[in-house]
Amino acid sequence: MSRVGKKPIIIPENVKIKFDKNFIIIEGNFGILKKQIPEILIIKQDLNYLKLYLKNKVKNSSSIHGLYRTLIANMIIGVSKKFFLVLILKGIGYRAFIEKNKIILNLGYTHSIKIDIPENISINIEQNIKIQLSSIDKEKLGAFAAQIRSYRIPELYKGKGILYENEKILLKTVKTKK
Repeated sequence: MSRVGKKPIIIPENVKIKFDKNFIIIEGNFGILKKQIPEILIIKQDLNYLKLYLKNKVKNSSSIHGLYRTLIANMIIGVSKKFFLVLILKGIGYRAFIEKNKIILNLGYTHSIKIDIPENISINIEQNIKIQLSSIDKEKLGAFAAQIRSYRIPELYKGKGILYENEKILLKTVKTKK
């Protein structure tokens, strides 16, 4: 058994959990999330706890046990509190705008980059350089933030690019002739 998988998941009062065949449906104040559970896992619900057990041990069963425990815990946190991520555009002329259902990024290229905003992610832009993302699904939020960041990864000499809010980059020193 996995160390992470052994821990019980605490269920807040405002969250309802339903089981439908191999799916777990979690409903909270901010929405509903649904996830398919592998057949090697058994989920038991007590009053305020959820515990995951393995049916039988297979080669990767312990890693799957810990993974799904964490995924379900993140789903519960998401529907009850939401997840937030902030991206900062650092560089001359770097700007972000929202137009209809797209985010438009000007990142120093000859063209602007247009990205469709996924359904369950909400975006707020402050001062054209600070992108605030929020969602109930942590997986999709992180993937969308990584997609935005991939268009201009911070470079190591000047620090220009798209950074996460509290990310620190060690700048390299430029080599000079002696």
